[in-house]
Amino acid sequence: MTVESVKYCMILTACGSFEEAERIARLLVEERAAACVQMTGITSVYTWKGKTVKEAEVLLLIKTRSSLYGKVEALITAVHSYEVPEIVALPLTEGLERYFTWVDEVTQQAT
Repeated sequence: MTVESVKYCMILTACGSFEEAERIARLLVEERAAACVQMTGITSVYTWKGKTVKEAEVLLLIKTRSSLYGKVEALITAVHSYEVPEIVALPLTEGLERYFTWVDEVTQQAT
């Protein structure tokens, strides 16, 4: 299915621990801001306050409707431990129509 208006997106954020990642994932799903959140361990290398840092993190892959980006961002920033958390959205322009129907069904009560 090609989504003409980019109705769906995947939002990425990284957390410093599995516990924090799971807490954010559950919050997003329970608030119906996301249909699904996948968690996977990663190693990140980045510059922070003038220093190069290498850290183990947990990456969240958040699947939702593009119209819910603002709600997802607000929920994450309200509870995230990072001073400046990564919160970026990637448009989902193609995918299985039944999957997108499911995303709509489980997020339809989100405001």
